[in-house]
Amino acid sequence: MLNKPLADAVRPRRFDEIVGQKHLFGENGAIRRLTEGGRMTNMIFFGPPGTGKTTAARIIAQSSGMDMRSLNATSATLADVREVIDDTKTVFADRGILLYLDEIQYFNKKQQQSLLEYIEDGRITLIASTTENPYLYVYNAIISRSAVFEFYAVKEEDIVLGLRRALDYINCENGTDRRCDDDTLLYIARIGAGDVRRSITYLENAYYACDGDIIKESLEAFVPAVIGNFDRNGTVHYDLLSAIQKSIRGSDPDATAFYVAKALEGGDLVGVCRRLQVIASEDIGLAYPMAPVIVRACVESAFDLGLPEGRIPLINAALTLATAPKSNSAYTAYNNALSDIQNGKGQTVPPYMRPSNNYRNYKYPHEYPNHWVKQQYLPEDLKDREYYKFGENKVESAAKAYWDKIKGKMQ
Repeated sequence: MLNKPLADAVRPRRFDEIVGQKHLFGENGAIRRLTEGGRMTNMIFFGPPGTGKTTAARIIAQSSGMDMRSLNATSATLADVREVIDDTKTVFADRGILLYLDEIQYFNKKQQQSLLEYIEDGRITLIASTTENPYLYVYNAIISRSAVFEFYAVKEEDIVLGLRRALDYINCENGTDRRCDDDTLLYIARIGAGDVRRSITYLENAYYACDGDIIKESLEAFVPAVIGNFDRNGTVHYDLLSAIQKSIRGSDPDATAFYVAKALEGGDLVGVCRRLQVIASEDIGLAYPMAPVIVRACVESAFDLGLPEGRIPLINAALTLATAPKSNSAYTAYNNALSDIQNGKGQTVPPYMRPSNNYRNYKYPHEYPNHWVKQQYLPEDLKDREYYKFGENKVESAAKAYWDKIKGKMQ
């Protein structure tokens, strides 16, 4: 019986053993070129779990000859950081300390700031890893002093290479010769959803659950109904919601259905409901003014029903938006007006529109033909501004034609 998880036992010790991430560790990989060229710099690794971030940091530390310290930000305190800083005063090696800080997003600003002086003068070389977008969670001063590298979910065929190595290892450790055919290895890689560690854990569990060779059926008890990486308020959460909006904006009902289903199966009812309501007004807007009403009704139904039934009104709403005509004219009009506001323009409302002036000289449109009369409503310094432009869709084109006629622009 192994004393530690199989994934840790077979962790790569050289760049050549890392599966996936060829852009970083392949023959011409960026990190490989840096380290083999003798260049040590502060680095930030970000990407999904099980993609090699910690493994890479260990290999870099081993090859650097530096004294390595490791902290996990989920449990480390400011006192732990100060202990590492104190060590810089006693290290004899000229190259200082390499600090590997895992899950850096859990360090607050003060904790991150405490490292700056030592990163700046080279006493500490930082390698930090995170599953979140570092530009949202890492202090800007650390970002500016670091090279940022993205790790991608590992492809199935690359994970299979790691699984074969893991199976050889566990057979050797236990004196067995159990086999796993290519189809089953590929299945294990697939259910790992890009996470090498997860796939190796599935393989390990199946190994001990089987009396003989590893087969797909032996894995069923270990595989969840929904496979993938999910979170409620991190990078994966925002990536999925962004993918929903981009798919709807691009009028792709198939991609819309996929991303909505993926988000809902991950349990993100609130996120999907909020995003669909935004989309209804931002991307469909005046091209289909009933869209926000329909979406609101579907959202209320979803909350009343809860999951899993709530998925039905929500996919109805999402596909309504995906197949509806699109217009961002209202959204753009607001942003155009906001630009002038932020520049301090339009400070004074025309006097005839102010209650303090008893609306003196105000023209009441309902007293004029077609309920319209020419009148300046914008402040004097903005009187010629045009914030809103009619969209090229049936609804807005009809409105434009109507007002062109009423306002005497069609002669």
